Amino acid sequence: MNSIRKRLFLILLAATGVLWLSAVLWIQHSTRTEVGLVLDRRLQESAQMVASLIARSGGIVDKEAASLVHAPALPGDTPHDIARQLICQVWGIDGVMKSGSDGAPAARLSEGQSGFSERAVDGTVWRVYTHVDARSGLRVMVGDARTVREDLVGGVVLGLLAPTALILPLLATAIWLAVGRGLAPLDRMTQALSTRSATDLHPLDTHGTLRELQPMVTALNGLFRRVEGLRERERSFTAFAAHELKTPLAGLKTQAQIAAIAPDAPTRARALDQISRGVDRTDRMVRQLLDMTAAENAVDAMEGPTQDGARLLADVGDGLASLASARRVRLDLRATPGDWRTTQAALVAPALRNLLENAILASPEGAVVEAVLERIHDRVRFRILDRGPGIAESDRPHVTERFYRGATGKPGSGLGLAIVAAVTRRMGGELHLSRREGGGEQADLVLPATP
Repeated sequence: MNSIRKRLFLILLAATGVLWLSAVLWIQHSTRTEVGLVLDRRLQESAQMVASLIARSGGIVDKEAASLVHAPALPGDTPHDIARQLICQVWGIDGVMKSGSDGAPAARLSEGQSGFSERAVDGTVWRVYTHVDARSGLRVMVGDARTVREDLVGGVVLGLLAPTALILPLLATAIWLAVGRGLAPLDRMTQALSTRSATDLHPLDTHGTLRELQPMVTALNGLFRRVEGLRERERSFTAFAAHELKTPLAGLKTQAQIAAIAPDAPTRARALDQISRGVDRTDRMVRQLLDMTAAENAVDAMEGPTQDGARLLADVGDGLASLASARRVRLDLRATPGDWRTTQAALVAPALRNLLENAILASPEGAVVEAVLERIHDRVRFRILDRGPGIAESDRPHVTERFYRGATGKPGSGLGLAIVAAVTRRMGGELHLSRREGGGEQADLVLPATP
């Protein structure tokens, strides 16, 4: 069932029905008990009254007593007919019935013990009270049919069920209207959201919002803020990417024009060299933009075949060998094969490549860039060490922001460490940047050993 309104209606209606049924059962039980007590008291008083009249006549069933015992039954013409149900028998010690009321059976109603008892006589179950008068040697038995009690209880219960059958539809209507009234704020919120444009991300007004809706409104406002932040990031990303790509492309065009009209071979060679460098920078930026997009996608999309961590580090180093050679920087890669394996090489590789690339570009000629892979319990750590100038203290809080180049104004896209940070967040790891003892920078990429 997909409707909250229907669910609430059925739950409330079912709960009300259960309460009504419980009330009917309780009233039935209570009525049965109370009617039984009243009728038992009536039997007892009737038997004692007949016995007292007989005792006053010296133990002889005189005319006064006989008139009571043989009194004709009331006519059964009322809506609640209980006529001809109360009967009386007077038995002697010798076992002979001295007298009996109209309609009383010839058989004994009770075996003669004093008090209440039940016995089936001529197919009818009788509730009997026996009063034994030892002085007169008489036993007075007064009883009523068991059906009279059931009829009385049934009449009371029926009197309850009849109005219930009329009230229940009215109650169901009232519940339906009450549920609709109670869900009206939710309907208004739905209407407000459905009429919003896709670009309207301002938060919902929480003034006057019902307490039960506050968590949902707060969650929606939080979602709006996150979506707005994401949109702003995408706008900034697009603007920066367009700007960063426009500059090298303009330079390439200029150098191509110079090469085309160069008056001599050296001028043409310099232009072609500048074109080659511009292509390299543009290629690096495009690759980093793709890495950033991949890093910010779902982790499941980056699942792949299992790859050894040492092999992964070696492949990244091989890809940067030409850059290291051009910068006259030596790479020292240390990792134990089989120490760690991962199915997320597509995420880890770009992070390692950008860390190593930054270290190579920051290192002076003749320096050594070290990369070490270590397994530490349930974590793995890639430590990248260089002997460059390091990160300025004023830049440290911002170096993982996209397109941040720092106060030094060094060439680059400003995406390298932002990609590493995005990968780290995706994989639930940590990135630590610190000054290296003796000069340079130390980068520790710590990742879970198991995804």
